[in-house]
Amino acid sequence: MTVALPLPLTRVRSVTAARHLARGALLSLAALLLGVTAQLLLVSGVQEHSAQHAAYDELRGRLALGTAPVAQTDQQGALLAPGTPVGLIDIPRLGMSQVVLEGTDSSVLTDGPGHRRDTPMPGQAGTSVLMGRAAAYGGPFGTLGSLAEGDRFTVTTGQGRATYQVLDVRRAGDPAPPAVAGGSGRLVLVTATGPRFVPSGVLRVDADLVSRAFQTPQAVIRSGTLPASEEPLARPSGVPWPLVMWLQALLLAAVAAVWAWHRWGRHQTWIVFAPLVAVLGLQVATRTTELLPNLL
Repeated sequence: MTVALPLPLTRVRSVTAARHLARGALLSLAALLLGVTAQLLLVSGVQEHSAQHAAYDELRGRLALGTAPVAQTDQQGALLAPGTPVGLIDIPRLGMSQVVLEGTDSSVLTDGPGHRRDTPMPGQAGTSVLMGRAAAYGGPFGTLGSLAEGDRFTVTTGQGRATYQVLDVRRAGDPAPPAVAGGSGRLVLVTATGPRFVPSGVLRVDADLVSRAFQTPQAVIRSGTLPASEEPLARPSGVPWPLVMWLQALLLAAVAAVWAWHRWGRHQTWIVFAPLVAVLGLQVATRTTELLPNLL
């Protein structure tokens, strides 16, 4: 008669630990995929709407006090911080009104359209550039392709309200309009083309300034000196350390949830860890979407 010998205790513990890690990793992956999907389709629009409200309140206060930015630098001579509200764009044809922020990298464009920092402010002489997302975070520029020649819109800054008239809408391969004449102004609105959430190119709307050009301060940031992360369809550069840290926290929470499932029970684990994993998954999803093209 053969007697079965029990497995060594260390082997049983190692198998159990491996299962905990595997289940924790799968739970982390599921939370990440669900979080990214929810972030792009639902949460990002709510976040952009909230950020626009805060930016509007800040811009309105500065306009009332006469301290709204009118140059690439603030009143102390320092470069404007990325995300600083600099103007309000109103396009009646699209039913759109958005606060314009300083900068065009992915993190700035999550809160609304951005002003390219190496171009003049809207309403000034020269060619100004505004960039905005086409789908995610409310997709404020997602309907720019509906504009037609002759449509008018306004941009309000610390110098007043500037009126523009659409010259053309162009995509890749379309000829650019003639350069703007000296002392005149032009505004180029930039967003992505292609299916929603799958950008395949860049769309530009050229509009000439038809109101009087405002005084144009001397440029501090020269054309062509911006980092690559502020170009159209660019992604952030460098190591995304915030994403790394949030991923580690999510993985630890997922492993702890699997362990608690066996120690505490199903109901206690859901009560304690479901909100924690959801919050961490949302943070990871937010940082992940910031790695996608800035015009998405």
